[in-house]
Amino acid sequence: MKPEIPVQSVPLNRQMITISVMLATVIQTLDSTIANVALPHMQGSLSASADQITWVLTSYIVAAAIATPLTGWMCDRFTQKRVFLASVAGFTIASLLCGVSLSLGEIVVARLLQGMFGAALVPLSQAVLLEINPPAKRGSAMAMWGMGVMVGPILGPSLGGWLTDSYDWRWVFFINLPIGAMAFYGIWRYIRPTKATRLMRFDVFGFATLSLAIGALQMLLDRGQDNDWLNSLETWIELVIFVVAAAYFIVHTLFTPAQQAFVDFRLLKNGNFITGLMFIFIVGAVLYAVRALTPPMLQTLMDYPVMAAGLLMAPSGVGTMVSMLLVGRLVGKVDSRLLLFSGFSITAVSLWAMSGYTLTLSQSDILWPGVVQGFGLGLVFVPLSTVTFSTLEPAMFAQGTALYSLVRNIGSSIGISLVQTLWVRNTQVAHSSLAETLSATNRAIQLQDTAGYQLGSTAGLAALNGEVTRQAAMIAYLDDFKLMLGLTLLVLPLLWLIKPKKTKLSPEEEAALHAAMD
Repeated sequence: MKPEIPVQSVPLNRQMITISVMLATVIQTLDSTIANVALPHMQGSLSASADQITWVLTSYIVAAAIATPLTGWMCDRFTQKRVFLASVAGFTIASLLCGVSLSLGEIVVARLLQGMFGAALVPLSQAVLLEINPPAKRGSAMAMWGMGVMVGPILGPSLGGWLTDSYDWRWVFFINLPIGAMAFYGIWRYIRPTKATRLMRFDVFGFATLSLAIGALQMLLDRGQDNDWLNSLETWIELVIFVVAAAYFIVHTLFTPAQQAFVDFRLLKNGNFITGLMFIFIVGAVLYAVRALTPPMLQTLMDYPVMAAGLLMAPSGVGTMVSMLLVGRLVGKVDSRLLLFSGFSITAVSLWAMSGYTLTLSQSDILWPGVVQGFGLGLVFVPLSTVTFSTLEPAMFAQGTALYSLVRNIGSSIGISLVQTLWVRNTQVAHSSLAETLSATNRAIQLQDTAGYQLGSTAGLAALNGEVTRQAAMIAYLDDFKLMLGLTLLVLPLLWLIKPKKTKLSPEEEAALHAAMD
């Protein structure tokens, strides 16, 4: 089958387009984690409680989750370039509003806007790179895109900590302004204008039910631990809304013609795409769950300052970049299933090492598993992105990439909520188990008394209880790392569900495609 060659009169500057869309990707992915370390500073500045300040994170996550599925319809209605420009401009202006906010209400509204406008940036950047590159070069393109998606969340805490300590928490938002301006100019200047196809009708009922389902799920996952899960009326309300809205959406979409439904179910008939969604869900859960666990472990149990903990996490991004540069050259030449198997296996090795952590870790003990894990996830991300979209029609890229990003984000939310819940409960279980072994006749307790705990005093007993709590918390962290290890190993047999598509073109087809694109 001969490739479909677009006819365009405007010269294509692939390099500048790549730089521009990557800048847009970086500001969005950075903001998923960069504000986390600044929350205590925001809390004091905005006179908010510890519970209230978390809305700075929740509002962004919920808004982005709800707006992401709109990407495909908006591109169909207004063209990809216009949606991209509006998203970058809106995200940049919302970042400015976040930085100048003087109250909790102002910054929550600004973060809602930031999430709404930023939702399309990652799927659109992926769709653009898929479209401007011939099949033989899409592996390298996905490597570049993957670096922005994966390195952003990794570097976010380090950069956020440095900006907050050196300047002010407002700079975690102001840093987006110059990057957003450069991205806007590049997209406006170099991406070719197209005509809106307007083939998709806006499915109001489908969008409303999907938005309710996603919003309720995100709220449930974000606030479930604080609300003690099903012991809270709020959690039950969110769970009921999610189940009912999701059921209505599925039934409605199944009985709606493909071009009239909000989500085109033809996507879900593509085997590679479905398998890709399943794997990116796992990648999202493992990547973000581990990122959520490690910094608090270093800070609370090993007394690392925020900045130092962030710097210890940063080298994993180096491993990711190295592996993506390498695998971008291998995609199309090596069976994608072999690359994915290698990536998941290497990630499993790093998680195995982390499951053996102790409270007396050296910096090298923390660094090398992070670098290895970054390398493994980089090997997974590029071939997975390439294979997922290898059998999709170009016209379905925008909606497909939006769904791909949505599933990755839901995976990360579920992963983070799961490990945090298990950590709290396993800490309590481990504390009870350790406490049962403590008695006055226990030789270890007698040694602790001679070591300065003074167990005959209230202060001594409190110090001993603090040490038991510390040990119990470490056991709970290890249990979470073992869970991530098991999850990673369980997906390995499923790799054979993927059917790699040959992308080798004839010399005539390759020459014609390059001539048209260049």
